[in-house]
Amino acid sequence: MKKNNIIFQKTLIVILLFAFSVTVQSQIKKTASVEGITEYMLDNGLKVLLFPDNSAQTITVNITYKVGSRHEGYGEKGMAHLLEHMVFKGTPNHPNIPEELTSHGARPNGTTWYDRTNYFETFNATEENLDWALDLESDRMLNSFIAEKDLKSEFSVVRNEFEMGENSPSRVLLDNVSNAAFLWHNYGKTTIGNRSDIERVPIENLKAFYKKYYRPDNAVLMVTGKFEEADMLTKVVKKFGVLKNPGAPLKDVPTIEPAQDGEKRVTLSRVGDLQIVSALYHVPAGSHEDAAAMAVAELILTDSPSGRLYKALINEKKASSIWSFTPFTKEPGFMYINVDVPSDKSLSEAESTLLSLLDDLGNNPVTEEEVNRGKGKFLKEADAIFRNSSRLGTFMSEFIGAGDWRLAFIFRDRVENMTADKVNAAIQRYLINTNRTVGLFIPEKKPMRVEIEHTEGLTDLVTNYKGKEGLGAGDTFDVSFENIQNTLNSGNLTKSPIEYGFIKKNNRGKTVNVSFTSRTGNESQLMNKGLAASYTAKMLNKGTKSKSRQDIEDKLSAIKSSVSFGGSNGRITANVNSTEEHLTEALSLMADMLKNPLFDATELDKLKTEALAGIEQNKTDPQFLAIREMGLLNQHYQKGHPLYSMTIDEEIAAINAITTKDLQAYHDAFYGISDNATLVAIGNIDEEALKGYFEKEFGDFKSDLAYTAISDPYQDNKAVNQKIKTPDKKNAISFGILPIATSKYDEDYAALQMAGEILGGGFISSRIANRLRQQDGVSYGAGGRVNVDNNKTDNNSAAMVYAIYAPENAEKVQLGFTEEIARFIKDGITKEELKTAVDGWVQEQSVSRAKDGELSRVINDNMYYDRDLNFQKDIEAKVSSLTVEDVNKAIKKHFKNFEEWTVVNAGDFESFEIKKEDKKVD
Repeated sequence: MKKNNIIFQKTLIVILLFAFSVTVQSQIKKTASVEGITEYMLDNGLKVLLFPDNSAQTITVNITYKVGSRHEGYGEKGMAHLLEHMVFKGTPNHPNIPEELTSHGARPNGTTWYDRTNYFETFNATEENLDWALDLESDRMLNSFIAEKDLKSEFSVVRNEFEMGENSPSRVLLDNVSNAAFLWHNYGKTTIGNRSDIERVPIENLKAFYKKYYRPDNAVLMVTGKFEEADMLTKVVKKFGVLKNPGAPLKDVPTIEPAQDGEKRVTLSRVGDLQIVSALYHVPAGSHEDAAAMAVAELILTDSPSGRLYKALINEKKASSIWSFTPFTKEPGFMYINVDVPSDKSLSEAESTLLSLLDDLGNNPVTEEEVNRGKGKFLKEADAIFRNSSRLGTFMSEFIGAGDWRLAFIFRDRVENMTADKVNAAIQRYLINTNRTVGLFIPEKKPMRVEIEHTEGLTDLVTNYKGKEGLGAGDTFDVSFENIQNTLNSGNLTKSPIEYGFIKKNNRGKTVNVSFTSRTGNESQLMNKGLAASYTAKMLNKGTKSKSRQDIEDKLSAIKSSVSFGGSNGRITANVNSTEEHLTEALSLMADMLKNPLFDATELDKLKTEALAGIEQNKTDPQFLAIREMGLLNQHYQKGHPLYSMTIDEEIAAINAITTKDLQAYHDAFYGISDNATLVAIGNIDEEALKGYFEKEFGDFKSDLAYTAISDPYQDNKAVNQKIKTPDKKNAISFGILPIATSKYDEDYAALQMAGEILGGGFISSRIANRLRQQDGVSYGAGGRVNVDNNKTDNNSAAMVYAIYAPENAEKVQLGFTEEIARFIKDGITKEELKTAVDGWVQEQSVSRAKDGELSRVINDNMYYDRDLNFQKDIEAKVSSLTVEDVNKAIKKHFKNFEEWTVVNAGDFESFEIKKEDKKVD
């Protein structure tokens, strides 16, 4: 009888599971599948996109609402973005979202654009984290507080963010030009909105906007990363299937922008030094076939170093830099080109060159070679995104907002199949002067108009699209310390003093990350070298003795790989991102650039011009000046020392002084393998082949300069609170630094790490952020951290706090810093704060180990400091076992009241009084 009962119970369980499966299937239906992404539809209209990636070890949950600044009416400008902020204020089931995001170690954000708003969080792939993230997003879809009390503090934060953009002449020029270009359509209005609407929006209007657009049938949920698809569907149905739509259907009535019937001009007059000329053209929506043609045209015109405009303006020294962008929009949008012109160059000459070249494209059509180069660059970048599941999860929001996620693949295919004839036809249609905005209206007897039609048949376009073969999901990789240490193959090459660390694992897309670092020289040998170290590294990708800069760019595009370099005193690092198929070719390019740089004078002049223009542009920027001043206040080295902090004038002089002869001399002396080099490779690698390659390629690439690290020991700071006045800048910034004599090897490290998280870390949930943003509502960005030295002999660590705010709130910021740090020292932390900080930090470390690039840096550091992953494991164990008393003891030992910190404040201050010497920027 007992046996029969057991059989009956098992049968009942099977029946119940089957019934539940049928229920799930009845609530959600598969509707499409392209290259590994599968689309489902819930009965309530919510679209769900699932993209499993077993190799990720993380999950990204991204929800996109098809509402952005395009949907705002008069009096509502900036409402979509303001609502994005308000949705972080909590729900009845999730009253403190910032704290939850921090405790789960998530990497979150929310963004607003013309056609959409999205919220996402990337986190360690655990069942608990996934359940929490889905519950959070389902709850705040319909149940966010949107409360009056939160609006009162948050509108000041958003206004502060608005004022950050007001500090940038290029940003303000873009806003003014796009506003002039569009008579009626909201693509001419900045997403951040206008000040009065932000400040005066009634809470009832904001709630109505939320209730109108935040609903299942106006949202797309995308989940990428490590999960089982069937289990995910069950969870999604459970969390989102019960949500109801409002009774009224949602209708999207587009505004039809009339054809522009003459060139327009805008002139902006503001404080600054760098001149700018820009041009905006109306172009079709992202789903229009011509959008792909214009994307290729944009690369042909502005890409570095092959772009026609780049060559005409930068190579000919008429401008310092050029950039452009074309947002992928649902309705007809724009292409925008920005040219930075230093004050010692002619703005009119740059403008004439820009417009003449654009107007003469009909007589000088683009070539098939240029089209192929542009396609290669675009497809390389697209390929990198499609291979990265967490990046792809948020990337799809742009195409969802533009009409459908499958547009990402259709757009890619259209670019891949693009021809010179199609690009030239699009250029002839859209890049004409009557469709352009650069300034004043100029009458024409026979005006030319461009009527850009709205794309029809979007559903037919995407419904049967199948895409290409997917890149696979990769293999599961355990990111525990034990597994990584066991998987790590480390040792030294036999013919070269290179220490290596390899982790072989099957990534999605068979990607490989390689980092190679060489260290040479000592303090005395590196004296008086100026900027030679950094500029030598910057010139490595600008051409070799056998390959031009363009040859290198074209080859990297062809093999869909990237090679980058970083250089400092006696140290050079090469980073290679490629695939198993193309790794050897990418490494060959890296080796050629590292060993045989050309050091072309023309390319060096471009770098110098760009650098000088950047300094010129930043001379009145509060953040640039505050950071620079902080380095000068705590200057511990004489001029000529490798660690000397330069003044602005000294850096300008150093840039002007650097020559190709200096670079070649530095390369001859310091490039090569001496006694300290490390090689880290992670992904789909052939370990023996890698060893053989580096043995052969770098066996004779040697330097006679043995490496000794430059000592930078702890020193006391200057306790000052200094103000720098930056006229006409609508945003101010304050930095505070407190040196701490400790390192990662000290017993206080774990406690100090958590102290820093609680004081200024987390996702807007720290003591500083709670005070200045959540409570006082005076700062968009406020926080801090404790940076702890890796070197146990230098012990050169520091605590840091910062805040960005409107200048009139300067005294409130100072008071907030002073009171919160004093309370932090006097009262210490709470048990709840410690638990949140520890949980979040531990999970964040797990997320970090799941990222090949970040794991590579950990392995490199361990090899350099002669340790293994047990070092990090022990630290995590210490962090997990911390008590409130441990952290409070470390705080009292190492922290000092704010009056003893080094503080620099920069902004357009009026009544803010600091009893120290003021500095004014004219």
